[in-house]
Amino acid sequence: MSESSAAHAADRRELTAAQRNAVAELLRVSPVADELGRRFAKAGHELHLVGGSVRDALLGRLGEDLDFCTDAHPDQTLRIVRGWAESVWETGREFGTIGCQRDGLRLEITTFRAEAYDQVSRNPIVEYGTSLTEDLRRRDFTINAMAVSVPEHRFTDPHGGLDDLAAKVIRTPGTPAESFRDDPLRMLRAARFAAQLRFAVHRDVREAMTRMAADLDRITAERIRDEFTKLLCGADPVTGLRLLVDTGLADRILPELIGLKLEIDEHAQHKDVYEHTLTVVRNAVSYETDGCDFILRMAALMHDVGKPATKAVGSDGRVSFHHHEVVGARLTKARMKALRYPKDVTSQVVKLVGLHLRFYGYGRGEWTDSAVRRYVTDAGDLLPRLHKLTRSDCTTRNRRKAAQLAADYDALEERIARIAAEEDLARVRPDLDGNAIMELLGVPPGPVVGQAWKHLKELRLERGPLDRDEAEAELLRWAREQGLTD
Repeated sequence: MSESSAAHAADRRELTAAQRNAVAELLRVSPVADELGRRFAKAGHELHLVGGSVRDALLGRLGEDLDFCTDAHPDQTLRIVRGWAESVWETGREFGTIGCQRDGLRLEITTFRAEAYDQVSRNPIVEYGTSLTEDLRRRDFTINAMAVSVPEHRFTDPHGGLDDLAAKVIRTPGTPAESFRDDPLRMLRAARFAAQLRFAVHRDVREAMTRMAADLDRITAERIRDEFTKLLCGADPVTGLRLLVDTGLADRILPELIGLKLEIDEHAQHKDVYEHTLTVVRNAVSYETDGCDFILRMAALMHDVGKPATKAVGSDGRVSFHHHEVVGARLTKARMKALRYPKDVTSQVVKLVGLHLRFYGYGRGEWTDSAVRRYVTDAGDLLPRLHKLTRSDCTTRNRRKAAQLAADYDALEERIARIAAEEDLARVRPDLDGNAIMELLGVPPGPVVGQAWKHLKELRLERGPLDRDEAEAELLRWAREQGLTD
């Protein structure tokens, strides 16, 4: 058998396996899907499982959320599902989508569409289509442009999506330029699918992404944020991030990442800080135990973005980036605010970026128990993530140095555990509460109580737990120094 014939035979085997996966997955959901399809047929309409649901079925990973398309308009869809669905929602109605739930499955049913941008506005113009063929052509990629009719289970694949699924390649149904003009967010989606599925992006698609990167400026920050989050939470985020940088898309949404390519790491162990950062992201992923930890991954991605602004070259030629964690935290906050991330998510990422260098110096034996208490207290609930980020940041290829850093951090974690067992580090509080402070000082609620509380907490961090007599004596001494008592 020739090499090309063998490759073709292998592809056929892969397709057969994909089809077997699809049959098994569709049989699992067919009682609901087929019943719904019969209701649409009785009303004179067609219904197709479509897009990501078909793709995931072929990959053997169909979830509980199913996407359908139909020639019925939203009002008609509502009449069909009411009385059958356990619940119905209309939040996507303006885009032609009606959602409902049945037997633990979430179903979204969308009218055939011919969606396009006017190349000026930041939101899509929704126009209803008239056929399945038209609907599939307007979809982003061929692997998402397949459909299965219900209840007949007739497979429709006009753009070779099944072959592309087997080849693990991302292509567009029409020309890439046509697809990206319709919705520029699809350029970011290409990178997202590369990260999620570990698929390659076709050369023509990459070239169009590079030419048309500036068109991403027409997309709302919220839509960009959602796609970027999915990319970073993909199985292989580094592949997606590289694609953003190589095509220039990162310059539109995350210019700090491109900026890292210009800086040499102070340890001279990496080609540049950009490569180091990608390695840290990959390391962070390896420390996850329960799915994607976006906060950890984002902190790993942004931890060194302050380096370009803080680069300095000493008289000995050594490069330094003093206080880059402070600058990086500020840049991270600004970027995540621009991308409309929630404040609570942003604050956690920013805090990790600001703390990621704190560990260095521990191995020189300079840390007192007080320093360990402050490390734990400053990290708070983020301590487990800070442990992972700090370990991920060790990317040196010097085995001896890497082993020493790992041993030092092992020692720090053991020390934290010992002190925590003795002092309840998770709840570091002053040894006197606000009521006791007011009673001893004879003051009402107000700023003085807060200042005294802060002073006692500093003592607690510095010296560990004090007994009641010691705490009261220290409070009275502080009050005398402040001129509050005689």
